[in-house]
Amino acid sequence: MSKNYIIHSDYKNFEEEIVAIIASNESNTDYLAKGTRNSIKKSVLSNGKIVTTKSFKIPNVVNKIVYRFFRESKAERSFTYAQKIIDYGFQTPHPIAYFENRSILTFKDSYYLCELVEADLTYRELVTDEDYPNRDLILEQFTGFTFDLHEKGIEFLDHSPGNTLIVEIAPHIYDFYLVDLNRMKFHDEMDFDTRMKNFARLTPKKEMIEKMAATYAPLIGKEYEDVFSKMWGETVDFQNRFQKKQATKAKFKKMIGKG
Repeated sequence: MSKNYIIHSDYKNFEEEIVAIIASNESNTDYLAKGTRNSIKKSVLSNGKIVTTKSFKIPNVVNKIVYRFFRESKAERSFTYAQKIIDYGFQTPHPIAYFENRSILTFKDSYYLCELVEADLTYRELVTDEDYPNRDLILEQFTGFTFDLHEKGIEFLDHSPGNTLIVEIAPHIYDFYLVDLNRMKFHDEMDFDTRMKNFARLTPKKEMIEKMAATYAPLIGKEYEDVFSKMWGETVDFQNRFQKKQATKAKFKKMIGKG
């Protein structure tokens, strides 16, 4: 089994520590998030920086071959896209390194390391708490942030409630950090339909779509009704597909349980 890794130039002096973090990842129990697919753990470097390590689930048989020979791993894409996002002038937790374990013929697992950003909230809190302080203002600034992404041709395919960290940097002024970056597209120019589809995963709440459409419409120079109609339509389509998928999964699990 061979190990492949790249460390950001800002962290080259900490290579030995970073390699040790990966070597001890299995025994590290300081979880930020523990999932069935991916997990995130915390570690601390000697300079006091808190490092997060995201471990990606071992891929299935087909993807073991795909990631070994034909496509960059999720960890490598996370690292590459983080640097690209920063180059475009946007924010994401500072990339530190990515690691891959692979053999001559197959891919095993991968890890992405970045600095920890202490967020005040994510977009999810705006969905779940209608009384969140300054909710409408944050939603307005978030929509402007998304418009700026679109203007630069950045399509964040996982633009979903938990993947934007929000930090209040001054009273009523917020910074936005993208996370979970392994699925992105970069366009010379984003068309209207692609822009509207990019809002589909964020919220099922119509009143939030109304507010985002009201902010986005003058920015793009279109009528509110046109923006809202398309944004809401994409949201409904996504929610319908999501609910059908969840129902199919539940039915399958029930069948397996009966078996």
